[in-house]
Amino acid sequence: MSENLSNKENKDISLSLVIPVYKAAQIIPVLCERLNSTLATITDKYEIILIDDRSPDDSWPVLLEMTEKYDHLTAVRLSRNFGQHYAISAGLDLSHGEWVVVMDCDLQDQPEDIPRLLEEARSGHDIVYVRRMNCKHNTIKQFFSRLFYKIFAILSGMRIENSVGTFRIMSRAVVDALCSMKETYRLFGGMVEWVGFNTAVIDLEHGHRFSGRSSYTMKRLFKLAFDGTISFSNRPLYFSVTIGAVISFLSALYGSYLLFYYFFIGVFGVYGWLSIMTLISFLGGLILLNLGVIGIYIGRIYDQTKGRPIYIIDRIIISPTERTK
Repeated sequence: MSENLSNKENKDISLSLVIPVYKAAQIIPVLCERLNSTLATITDKYEIILIDDRSPDDSWPVLLEMTEKYDHLTAVRLSRNFGQHYAISAGLDLSHGEWVVVMDCDLQDQPEDIPRLLEEARSGHDIVYVRRMNCKHNTIKQFFSRLFYKIFAILSGMRIENSVGTFRIMSRAVVDALCSMKETYRLFGGMVEWVGFNTAVIDLEHGHRFSGRSSYTMKRLFKLAFDGTISFSNRPLYFSVTIGAVISFLSALYGSYLLFYYFFIGVFGVYGWLSIMTLISFLGGLILLNLGVIGIYIGRIYDQTKGRPIYIIDRIIISPTERTK
């Protein structure tokens, strides 16, 4: 990987495509055909980097066939399934282009829209996002997507539109900034939002999935949302402190009320033990919750200090015509 990074300046590439691949054996041939047809109308100085996130189907053999059939194509295979956002990071590290497009492999992001992205970017923007029009995701997935981004905005302070997906174009300055970020837990959209730069949004039609189903189950989406929220914010710790302070204040008010009742109204017997036990149980649960939040952050610190690579590449196969350049 270090060799590819060090040679970025030496490659005369105008446009790079970074596409993570997972369970897409039937899609890859159509994807490569449409990509090459579209990019050939823009420039002959382009590269397509397809990263196989150790897909369990025949995606890798199909990618090898595509490297023999098409020029400008690089197939990358990770050593195991790291996840989409790590596969994107691998592709960005290996890219050479002045402009880099990131998109999904399911053809819901349509290759024919790339010229519009490039035109908008060259008008003075470092990042151009795509806002999906008439999103084809099911209602349940759209609901949880909106819910996640609202919670993410509250906890992180960064607002990301739920209608904005992976599809975007970025300048080399943005990509270099992203490549310098080596966090163990990664959320691609949040990282791009964090680096800043001049941005623009264009509205594009969201295509139908070419075949198969999304690999993102509700469990994986929840884990991604949880990891992203914890990784990009320490606000949950502040929320814990705030909740603790509010409960302490309310408890002090309640204690003041009991003292007032005792001295000015009269003595009362031992009663209300159920409410006291309920309050004790609630406070005990809250303490455990806060300790759990702190423990998660400490665990993330431990994982980061290990210094492990965020991904491992098993193989890189380049189209024969590219090897001679």
